[in-house]
Amino acid sequence: GVALDQNQTRLAVLNVPDRPGVAAKLLDSLAQKGISLDMIIQSQPDRGLNNIAFTIARGDRFLAEQTLKSTALELGCGEVLWDDQIAKLSIVGMGMAQAKGIAAQMFQSLADRGINIEMIATSEIKVSCVIRQSMAVEALQAVHQCFNLGGDRAIPIEQG
Repeated sequence: GVALDQNQTRLAVLNVPDRPGVAAKLLDSLAQKGISLDMIIQSQPDRGLNNIAFTIARGDRFLAEQTLKSTALELGCGEVLWDDQIAKLSIVGMGMAQAKGIAAQMFQSLADRGINIEMIATSEIKVSCVIRQSMAVEALQAVHQCFNLGGDRAIPIEQG
């Protein structure tokens, strides 16, 4: 099936020192406040620094931002940015990790409608992407159409 979550915020910490334990301390500061993370992306290091971005429930944004700003300062990181004009679109089904071409089909259906993908995460049962919230309904329709979904029909997954 397809799921759309429009109650998301993305937070990013820029210029994170590329040393063991720094990412752990950043994320632990949020865990200590009871804030759950969803999608997490870390960039490739560039001159000893990288960026870390992740999504959280929109209602946790203020506390997460304040917590990260304090922790980032202690760790020598750069600024903390947030964006609450995002949505998370997911296709869900057993065997997603082994499914050939499912993610590509999903992403192409979004591209065909001019919808840009800002973050991607996969798991055994799910492929998710972050898109602009303003495009969320159109994106949902595109993915439904791509996989001929309606009602309770499942996405066919080929095992390989």
